[in-house]
Amino acid sequence: MARRDLTGAVDFTVLEAMTGGMDDVTEEVLGLFVQQAALWSSLLDAASEGWRDAVHTIRGASAGIGARDLAAICAEVEHGEQAAASAGMERVRTALDAALSDVAAYRHELALRSLKV
Repeated sequence: MARRDLTGAVDFTVLEAMTGGMDDVTEEVLGLFVQQAALWSSLLDAASEGWRDAVHTIRGASAGIGARDLAAICAEVEHGEQAAASAGMERVRTALDAALSDVAAYRHELALRSLKV
């Protein structure tokens, strides 16, 4: 996996601007995003009582790293009707998977870059 595998699900210029281009800080923020995704993704089920909290948290975390599409989908689903929650959860999971794939490729690139220093 490398930078060429990026799909565009995450606009890393947003993250780089926030972290000042410091690779170690960028890595830390991406690691936190991955942890948040793992923690909250188990609640991405319309039958779960905390699904709105999970979507809200993922929304904030995704906006912070530049995953705009994921953040937008989360906003729609978070404020949507309960009857549409199941379909919404599928959209969130799909967008989250795409963002996590981009994050993995970008983190791989960061790891390779740190080996060259």
